[in-house]
Amino acid sequence: MSLNLFLTELHLLRIKVLFMNKIKSPSILRHIATTFVAFGITLFSINAIANEDSFPLDKVPNRMNNMASLQNGAKLFTNYCLNCHGAHSVRYNRLRDIGLSDEQIKENLLFSGEKVGDLMKVSMSPLESKEWFGKAPPDLSVEVRSRGADWVYTYLRTFYRDDTRPTGVNNLVYKNVGMPHVLWELQGARDVKFVEVAGHNGATEHKFAGFEQITPGLMKPQEYDDNMADLVAYMSWMSEPIQLERKRIGVIVLLFLAVFTIIAWRLNKSYWKSIH
Repeated sequence: MSLNLFLTELHLLRIKVLFMNKIKSPSILRHIATTFVAFGITLFSINAIANEDSFPLDKVPNRMNNMASLQNGAKLFTNYCLNCHGAHSVRYNRLRDIGLSDEQIKENLLFSGEKVGDLMKVSMSPLESKEWFGKAPPDLSVEVRSRGADWVYTYLRTFYRDDTRPTGVNNLVYKNVGMPHVLWELQGARDVKFVEVAGHNGATEHKFAGFEQITPGLMKPQEYDDNMADLVAYMSWMSEPIQLERKRIGVIVLLFLAVFTIIAWRLNKSYWKSIH
């Protein structure tokens, strides 16, 4: 990966130098074309490496405009995620933006003496969490923006039992994950099924062939998936609480620019008609 990134930077530098020198000979133009082709191949190889051996991601339903889904996601987040993961960039009172009053926040989301104006922090220290899990759980304030909503949605739904792991579970998206399956009561315990197939180089590979339910959860599979979609929607909102307002303002600005462009074009035509 580092080699490909270096080659990308090198190609960009070569393009910059060529255009700065303003050389227009045919040989240089051919050189520019070759550089662009090499640049495209480099980007393709980077993408191939990034997706190598990766589990296919499911598309998360878009529920960013559904206040009931965001509120349910906030409930799931505070009950299951906030025990180990913090959200240090978000305050509880920000949940007013998704339709919750201060009283509802106090009664349903605050369990250990926090105040409505506090940041979403956890009491567990990074040292303790690293000792217990091998790595301090990441802050989830911008996890969806970092990983992608589809990645988080698929990750939350692909835990399976693995007795070789310290926590007793593994994950198809994040192999050898250190995080326990904190939502196992909702989803239930599952085994994963693999089938052996011939790989590209002739070696035998294990291909995912589905899950086998061992013990039922409190939720049916479709109900669990719906709740995970709500949780991801909330985490996506939490990563940028102003995003809905930003998009609304963006549409207004684009409409204004479109109207202004027409007016400016007509004015320009009117000013120059006598000259032409």
